[in-house]
Amino acid sequence: MISSPKILDITSIRNDFPILNEIVNGKQLLYFDNAATTQKPRLVLDALSGYYEHYNANIHRGIHHLAEKATAAFEESRRSMQRFVNSPLAEQIIFTYGTTDSINLVAQTYGRKFLKEGDEIIISTMEHHSNIVPWQMLCEEKGCILKVIPINEEGELLMEEYGKLLSERTKFVSVVHVSNALGTINPIKEIIEKAHAVGAKVLIDGAQASSHLTIDVQDLDCDFYSLSLHKIYGPTGMGVLYGKKELLDAMPPYRGGGEMIKEVTFEKTTYNELPYKFEAGTPNIADVVASKFALDYVESLGKENIASHENELLQHATNALKEIDGLRIIGNAKEKVSVVSFVIDGVHHQDIGVLLDQQGIAVRTGHHCTQPLMQRFGITGTTRASFAVYNTIEEVDRFVTGLRKVVKMLA
Repeated sequence: MISSPKILDITSIRNDFPILNEIVNGKQLLYFDNAATTQKPRLVLDALSGYYEHYNANIHRGIHHLAEKATAAFEESRRSMQRFVNSPLAEQIIFTYGTTDSINLVAQTYGRKFLKEGDEIIISTMEHHSNIVPWQMLCEEKGCILKVIPINEEGELLMEEYGKLLSERTKFVSVVHVSNALGTINPIKEIIEKAHAVGAKVLIDGAQASSHLTIDVQDLDCDFYSLSLHKIYGPTGMGVLYGKKELLDAMPPYRGGGEMIKEVTFEKTTYNELPYKFEAGTPNIADVVASKFALDYVESLGKENIASHENELLQHATNALKEIDGLRIIGNAKEKVSVVSFVIDGVHHQDIGVLLDQQGIAVRTGHHCTQPLMQRFGITGTTRASFAVYNTIEEVDRFVTGLRKVVKMLA
C-alpha cells in the first residue's frame, strides 16, 4: 500500500534557515532562485563551523586524533551519499567540486580513453552548458560527432527522434534528468535502456533532480550519475560522481597528486584504488563533512513530502501567472519539478529581475546557461522562479503581486 505524502510544517522548516530572515531593500527576503542554489539549514551551517572549530585536520594520512575524526566524518558522508543514490558500493561515489566537474571528469577520462574518431555522442536541446561544452571539446580533440535530441513546444524530448539518432556508431549519451530552465523531468530510464540496446554508455546530469526526485542508480541502470550538493541544501563547491565500478576501474586518473597514488618513484607511479584514484590533493573536507547533514535533513523531511509541497507551489504559481496579460510560460511539460520560466510581451527579463529585487524578491533572469535552448524558443532569456521546501503559498502570492506591479511600471 502506497502511503500519502505527509503535510509538512513549513513554518517550523523556515525557522531552520537563518537567511530567510534577511531584509532586502527594506523587505523580508523572498527567495525564488532555488534552481541556482538552495539555502542552507542551521544544522549544515553548524556542521561547517563545528568541523573547523573542533576537528580541522587533513584526512586519510594522519594518525593523530583530529585526523582520524575528520577522516571518519569524511567517509561517513560518502556512505550517506551511497545510500542517497542507492549505489552498490561506497567506493563508487567520487567526490568532485560539482556537477560540472563530474561531467568533465567523465569526458576527459572515459571519453579520451574509449571514444575515437567517428564515434557519436548524443545530448539534448535542453542541456546546461556544462553538459554541452565538455563534449564539444572532446569532439574537437577526438573527431567524434555530437548529435542533439530535439524537443517539442512544451519543452519535452522527442523520443521518436532520439530513437532515430541511435545507431551502432552511438557510443555515449549524456542527458539532463531535469531541465534547470524549464523544469521538465526527462524519461531517463527509457533513454538509458535505448542507449544500452546499441551498446552506448550513459551519463545523467542530476543537478536539478537531486533535491526533488528519488534517485536510484541501480534501478535506472545508468553508467554515470552526477550531482551538486549546493542544490540539495548543502554547501557549495561539493559534488558527486557515481559510476559503475568496472567503468571507474578502467578509467585513467583525472588529476595527478597526493592521495590518488599508491607508490611514486621518478621512474613510475602506480595509482590508488577507488575512490581515491579520482580524488587528488587535499579535498574540500569541510563541505564534504557538512553534506551528510544536508542529506540527513532531506531524509528527515522525506523526498515524497517535499515534492508534494513543491508541486502545490508550482500549480498555484502557474495558475496565477497565466492570469497576467502578455505572460507566456516557457516549458509546459506534463512532468515537471517546481520551476516556472516565463516571458512577458514587451518587457525585458532583466528589467523584471531588477524591479522584483527592489521588492526583496529574488528570481533568476537570463539564459540560465542554456543558450541553445533559448534559441530553440526564439528568445534571449526568461524570468525563472524556482521553489524549495521552505517556500509558501503566501510567498507565491506576494511574488505575483510584485510582478503585476512591475508590469504596470514598465507598460
